Amino acid sequence: MRKKINSLTKAVHILIIISLFSSLPGQANLEFGGQLSLAGSYAPENELDLFLGGRYIPSLDLTIPLDSLKKIDFEASANLSGSLLTAFENMKRNPSSGIPATQTTGALSPYRAWARYSSKRSEFRIGLQKIDFGSATLLRPLQWFNQIDPRDPLQLTNGVYGALGRYYFQNNANFWAWILYGNEKTRGFDAVETNRSQPEFGGRFQYPVPKGELAFSYHHRTANSSGLSFVPQYDRIPEDRFALDGKWDAGVGIWFEAVYSHKSRDISFLTHQTFLNLGTDYTFDLGNGLNVILEHLAASFDPQPMQFENTSQLTAITMLYPLGLFDNLSSVVVYNWTSEDFTLFLNYQHQFKHMTSYLMAFYNPDVPSGIQQNELVNQFSGPGIRAMVVFNH
Repeated sequence: MRKKINSLTKAVHILIIISLFSSLPGQANLEFGGQLSLAGSYAPENELDLFLGGRYIPSLDLTIPLDSLKKIDFEASANLSGSLLTAFENMKRNPSSGIPATQTTGALSPYRAWARYSSKRSEFRIGLQKIDFGSATLLRPLQWFNQIDPRDPLQLTNGVYGALGRYYFQNNANFWAWILYGNEKTRGFDAVETNRSQPEFGGRFQYPVPKGELAFSYHHRTANSSGLSFVPQYDRIPEDRFALDGKWDAGVGIWFEAVYSHKSRDISFLTHQTFLNLGTDYTFDLGNGLNVILEHLAASFDPQPMQFENTSQLTAITMLYPLGLFDNLSSVVVYNWTSEDFTLFLNYQHQFKHMTSYLMAFYNPDVPSGIQQNELVNQFSGPGIRAMVVFNH
């Protein structure tokens, strides 16, 4: 409870600062917007097979131009959600019949709360923010600071508390540096949580090469395995991550991401992690244009570096076909070569004047296949359907 109160307090402080700056004379621009989403899912193989939920993300943005090339801007947004999870039979029968009880949840938390100074070639941002980089699209070893699920049409993700600086050179090279503090949840392919009382830091350098770009990234954090029962438990485990990624346009898009992670304490097969992603995409000249993205991820979890004994292989393919100006059809399929199961997701999207609607069908294995599991999006096992409407203002 204390963590939630502290997080909300930070968001309130940002809102107060924005309100104070909005009273300044000049060209300051204050905008209020938001996103309301309502969703329902039915998956008959689950004990609680019916989900009804809503989420509202109000957002307040303030921009203060300093001159033609410099500005200060702020963003504050909250995540207000509520849901009901029950058995479909509960909608028709008396709960005393032995049907599982209904579960309801409600939450209010900050979603974004940051301030930024930017100029022609640099920017500095501090607060609760989204940090995202890398070349891959679906199976992303470099998803170090978010939990974006490729099956989520809204691409929702929790942010991280920290400071981020970026500088852009004249040749389109760019350098990133960050310091994070107060974050503990797992992100991306994290197998172990972060010790929230220890700072994290790192950087990234991205350089243009013929027909593409290459980048090197580094991150240091202190992991915390005290909540895990199947490995040795330590609350402070220094961890270093190194990554190389690149992307090119060679008629078809091609890319890779390679990540190596080392923990300084022996926590069995989670001591060393190695990931390699290879991907490609192409838009076929069929009808309105069929875009296909294919990625393969090889991962290894070992007590010693580069052993490659505890390995897994995932292949993902997504297809997007525009049916018209206001309609799209898309799919995501992931196959796990180790467990020999797959994840299937189909989505039909229609754009109305003031809202967007989605009709989805899915199949998820009982054990997650390795694709990013986003805690902001309800995930069922087995087959199911999902409908969602989204209003933006």
